[in-house]
Amino acid sequence: MALHFVTDGAASARPGDAVTLTGTEAHHAASVRRVRVDETVTLGDGRGVWLSGVVIAVGPKQVEVRVASRDEVSEPSPRFVLVQALAKGDRDELAVQAATELGVDAIVPWQAARSVSRWDAKEDKGLARWRTIVREAAKQAHRAWIPEVQRLARTADLVALARTALVLVLEPSASARLTEVAAEASDGRDVVLVVGPEGGIAPEELSALEDAGARLVRLGDTVLRTSTAGAAAVSVLSAAHGRW
Repeated sequence: MALHFVTDGAASARPGDAVTLTGTEAHHAASVRRVRVDETVTLGDGRGVWLSGVVIAVGPKQVEVRVASRDEVSEPSPRFVLVQALAKGDRDELAVQAATELGVDAIVPWQAARSVSRWDAKEDKGLARWRTIVREAAKQAHRAWIPEVQRLARTADLVALARTALVLVLEPSASARLTEVAAEASDGRDVVLVVGPEGGIAPEELSALEDAGARLVRLGDTVLRTSTAGAAAVSVLSAAHGRW
């Protein structure tokens, strides 16, 4: 499979045009992936544009690609949104990386009541880190759309979201299985998966979400870590909605 790179220059490019990679993307192409002249690569803008082309020049600070073909990939509908609770160590980062590779369309960091990790004074830094992880994971997976990482949410934000989207809260004690509800029509609304922190979602949070219309579901008879639950749930949705 051809190497894939992301650049804003892909948005308006047409067959015959030359697109230039610069900055970190050029460094990655030339020094890390070691692309060569006449090698076929793909380019995208992360917003649905997908180009195929041939490398025509390689330098340490820029790489030029001649565009051979252009496609525009529609944004998936319904969108799969992962609400990932902040977790200690790198567990939340592992969660968003895997979910991106497996097809999630948007990610919302959540400051849950039981989150050990806190972004109170470092939200911008945390968002920048997650967005970098998501961008690189989307490139690795050759995705035409890079998932949006939204601002940090509090539980009140999720309660408001449950009134407009199909919100499925992953809760090991739930009676309904995700496989039983995954393929239900969302009427075009986002399908939102809520994953709690290491200590689970607090009872008062579960009650507030249920009262707002969210549904509690479980993945099976075992309890997954916060770093793997979201990825597993996205996989179930992808299969149920015919993406896989």
